[in-house]
Amino acid sequence: MTVAVIAFDGMTPFHLSVPCLVFGAQLNEPDLPRFQVRVCAADPVPLGTAAGFAITPEFGLEGLDGADIIIMPAWHDDCRDASPSLLDALRAASVRGARMVGLCLGAFPLAQAGLLDGKIAATHWNMADALAVRYPKVKVDREVLYVDDGGVLTSAGVAAGLDCCLFLLRQLAGAEVANRVARRLLVAPHRQGGQAQFIEWPLPVSGSDGRFADVLACVTANLGMDHNIDALAERAAMSRRNFTRHFRQATGTSFKQWLLNQRLTHAQGMLEKSEASIDVVAQEAGFGTALSLRQHFRASLQTSPSAYRKLFRQQAELLE
Repeated sequence: MTVAVIAFDGMTPFHLSVPCLVFGAQLNEPDLPRFQVRVCAADPVPLGTAAGFAITPEFGLEGLDGADIIIMPAWHDDCRDASPSLLDALRAASVRGARMVGLCLGAFPLAQAGLLDGKIAATHWNMADALAVRYPKVKVDREVLYVDDGGVLTSAGVAAGLDCCLFLLRQLAGAEVANRVARRLLVAPHRQGGQAQFIEWPLPVSGSDGRFADVLACVTANLGMDHNIDALAERAAMSRRNFTRHFRQATGTSFKQWLLNQRLTHAQGMLEKSEASIDVVAQEAGFGTALSLRQHFRASLQTSPSAYRKLFRQQAELLE
């Protein structure tokens, strides 16, 4: 698959690096699917940056031709109108079926091109009202970190751009690949946007958190078992209240939600890598029954386990 990332004069290099790192991180690992990443200049080169140096992308807007995914990683802070040539290139890519992505203020050019009309979209919280006022046909969601509506993805600020790209990588290449890339980048995309994602949290590693980390590692290794907070707190030598508070500080969520996320991630991995029946997946992931697994899959991922497996296999074939 080819990923075209659009660069423009005056952009912040970090915004440009986000999709390049996520989709280019697999290049040194031969067992991971590979993406061809093209950085495409929307303005005459060299392009100035907000960091005080210039960049010269290999491609101009012609690099969008034939790309499977088009990513607008940011936009000017004043949200100025995009050039006719950029708008035409975005529209042409959308018409031929490319997946369109607008990170942070990158939603503005997509909206100007009409690609967000009638869709739910996210952008940086500070500019959400401006997006809604300027483009009233866009349904701006000010709460989500990212949202996927009709094949067009948009996200909130910089960190949410990482979440969004890893979510897209998970869709295309599966949970295991997304987790490995997240670990390589030393990020833990744990937050939930318009489409749920479940990438496991890194466990605490400091000496003071050793017993706590051991408890979480034990739970992760035994997802098919029942886990009681009181028993876990006792094993970590903490009171229930202290364990609950420490858990939220360390993971950003409740134990119940974290455990559900871990079980869903494990189920996704089994669906991707094995031919195990839905009943077996449900038991090993800790859901107990196939019905429970289907209910949680539908509520969290808006699909069924069987449909997820089929879609992943189709995407895997495209990436081979």
